[in-house]
Amino acid sequence: MPSYEPHDEDAAAEIVRAAAAAPERLRLVGGGTKAGIGRPAQDEATLSAAKLSGITLYEPAEMVVSARAGTPLAEVQALLAARGQMLPFEPMDHRGLMGTQGEPSFGAVAAVNNSGPRRINAGAARDSLIGVRFVNGRGEAIKSGGRVMKNVTGLDLVKLMAGSWGTLGLLTEVTFKVLPRQERVATLAFPGLDDARAVTALSAALGSPFELTGAAHLPAGIEGASARTLMRIEGFSESIDYRLGELRRLLRRFGEPEIVEGAAGDDLWARIRDAAPFAEPRAAAIWRIATAPTHGPAVTAAIGTQRDARWFYDWGGGLIWLATDARGDAGAETIRAAVRAQGGHATLVRAPDPVRAAVPVFEPLSDPLTRITQGIKAAHDPKGLFNPGRMYAGI
Repeated sequence: MPSYEPHDEDAAAEIVRAAAAAPERLRLVGGGTKAGIGRPAQDEATLSAAKLSGITLYEPAEMVVSARAGTPLAEVQALLAARGQMLPFEPMDHRGLMGTQGEPSFGAVAAVNNSGPRRINAGAARDSLIGVRFVNGRGEAIKSGGRVMKNVTGLDLVKLMAGSWGTLGLLTEVTFKVLPRQERVATLAFPGLDDARAVTALSAALGSPFELTGAAHLPAGIEGASARTLMRIEGFSESIDYRLGELRRLLRRFGEPEIVEGAAGDDLWARIRDAAPFAEPRAAAIWRIATAPTHGPAVTAAIGTQRDARWFYDWGGGLIWLATDARGDAGAETIRAAVRAQGGHATLVRAPDPVRAAVPVFEPLSDPLTRITQGIKAAHDPKGLFNPGRMYAGI
């Protein structure tokens, strides 16, 4: 299979124009760390952003950073950390869960809307994405957004590209707003709560004025014999002391929590962010389910009555990571029925190729949404060159 690695945007556009003339369907890749997500590839060549690398703008005072799409995410994060700043949305590292190698790329953060535990506080990656450059399916270089926040009219291509999984164009540069790193981080860990009671506690904390930046529940057997309900706060040390005390008073009916800080807290939230409890066994299918936080326990209870599964919650109960047997449909019928009953959507993140070919990987679209999606695809990629069928069959 041919593999193209352009060094700049002009070269990328030339490759795409040649592919459109052939036509030659292209698999778009960054660092390759999420290669197993989506339907199996239906392409004839690879177009990589790996050599589109380098930080193009960093303005600490304006809290904005731009980099070419193939720039290693770790390089951008190291630059920000050196100036006491960070990406707001805590992007996941998929390598452990997916068993992949390589380096996560900065462009892929935008392409898949990669957002971790801090989303409940700071929003998703798309909420901090303010500018993109990309090459569309005609081989045209497109710029949308900029390097400052402002209100504009018209089609918001920046938000459209976020979460498009490389199906609309090859991102060549992305621009994000950043935030200051906090002086101190502390986590309250309540032991022994069942799922429903844990989500009630998380909802009470999230509804308080004490500004959680993480809200997760690990049932018994996930990262320990006893269940733990986790609430993270960040800020100045004096503020942390006050908020810890107020949260303990507010939530005293849920028991006496442990306080976790330092490296132990960092590791705990990194494992939640990366769905590390489900990296093994490798043969298990992994689902990512989004629903209303208070509906999370009902979703898992409905699934648990039908098949053997393990799960944990992030985003106050609104994000469920679930592991189950990959045989048959990997639980798709049961899981999607449970989600339909409560509202939300489910994505099959990891499963063998035959399962991903037979089962809709992303939440199936209604007929109106299918027509809209087809129209957007045709407008940006009229010959269907980019990641054909990765998200939906025939699109």
